[in-house]
Amino acid sequence: MEENKGFFARLKAGLSKTRVQMVEGIDDVFYHHDKLDEDFYEELEELLVMGDVGVATTEDIIEDLRSYAKSSHIKKPYECRDYMIQGLKDKMKVEESDYEFLNEPSVVMVIGVNGVGKTTTIGKLASIYKAKGKKVLIAAADTFRAAATEQLEEWAKRADVDIIKGGDGADPSSVIYDAVNAARHRNVDVLLCDTAGRLHNKKNLMNELEKMNRIIDKNCPEYKRENLIVLDGTTGQNALVQAREFSEAAPISGIVLTKMDGTAKGGIAVAIQAELNVPVKFIGVGEGIEDLQEFDPDSFIDALFDVEDKREDIISEGEEDVNS
Repeated sequence: MEENKGFFARLKAGLSKTRVQMVEGIDDVFYHHDKLDEDFYEELEELLVMGDVGVATTEDIIEDLRSYAKSSHIKKPYECRDYMIQGLKDKMKVEESDYEFLNEPSVVMVIGVNGVGKTTTIGKLASIYKAKGKKVLIAAADTFRAAATEQLEEWAKRADVDIIKGGDGADPSSVIYDAVNAARHRNVDVLLCDTAGRLHNKKNLMNELEKMNRIIDKNCPEYKRENLIVLDGTTGQNALVQAREFSEAAPISGIVLTKMDGTAKGGIAVAIQAELNVPVKFIGVGEGIEDLQEFDPDSFIDALFDVEDKREDIISEGEEDVNS
């Protein structure tokens, strides 16, 4: 429980730039407009788009607000704020079934461009699930970057898990083949596969990812499959573009959002999930192992909109009114 409170505090602090750039403006619109007119909706729409919530998602939010206000006979904008916040949570909902791969023998392929925190994410996941009593194996299949393998080796030592690797420039798919067979023979619970992330030669990269997927499907059919894409939250709409491109080669089942500490583009978390219809499953707000956790949309939106502090302010104002 204390760990969750600590993570919420770090998440809240990490989203402070987004609050200043987007949420404070949204609150001004809700509390300083007298009526639900076109000026209100246009200003709200502009702020959501500028906050990287995305055009399509923003249009859905605005249309939903219009319908709610009309059906509920609401006249004042501030009466719609909580409804919009709940709507954002609903758009980012993660089902319990989305984490089934953690409770069954599974192969988790981790994809994404270089520099998004992919290798570090694998290391953190290895440590987290080793601590939960899982038997973990890492496949260092990003053979184009020696630094990636070295970094994974360090994480493997720290987590006390085994690692399968090839030589520099080795065929990445051969590493996956060896790792898959090792996972089966060693009764591994979770096989975490690192992959290359170069997009400047997209066709070859995508072909390689497709080949890896075929190898896993053929040689490890009894294992549950999970393809996680790691996205850098600071890149905003570029993250959405990357996810779409990688989805052409590998069916993406989940998203890991990294570097959410200090970004002014926190709204991208809403856009990615709503527009790709793929759940955010993990979120990272720092460098430590404890700074990567399973994604909780309620906590994320509450941290983004400073919900707890807002409630305390309302309670305090109410008490002042009673005592005056």
